[in-house]
Amino acid sequence: MQSEQTSLTDTPERHMRTALLRGWRRKCPRCGNGNVLKGYLKLGDSCSVCKLDYTHARADDGPAYLTILIVGHLMAPLLHVVFVEWRPEPLVLFTIFAVGCVGLSLYLLPRLKGAIVGFQWARGMGGFGHDG
Repeated sequence: MQSEQTSLTDTPERHMRTALLRGWRRKCPRCGNGNVLKGYLKLGDSCSVCKLDYTHARADDGPAYLTILIVGHLMAPLLHVVFVEWRPEPLVLFTIFAVGCVGLSLYLLPRLKGAIVGFQWARGMGGFGHDG
């Protein structure tokens, strides 16, 4: 009766929230100390602290899709409100929102990539399995 519960509790528990927050900070989802990224968007080979192997992690286009989704949903309504309320000159409006979109996108991309790697680790996806 207890054999099923024992087999489920034998594996170390991976908390989704903790892994996502550590990934958002671009830190290792397991230990929270080593860096996940070795450049702006380049995934490292392994954690420098706990030696978690990142070579199996595949973020692919996920961070870009999520960035587009978030930036679009924030900036489009804001653009509408600014245009309707203040009617700025088109060049001023374009400049402000172009800089805002690029800046927000550059801020979000590496954080979302780290969060996706944290999600994969917490779920045991790819090569992370239950022992990594």
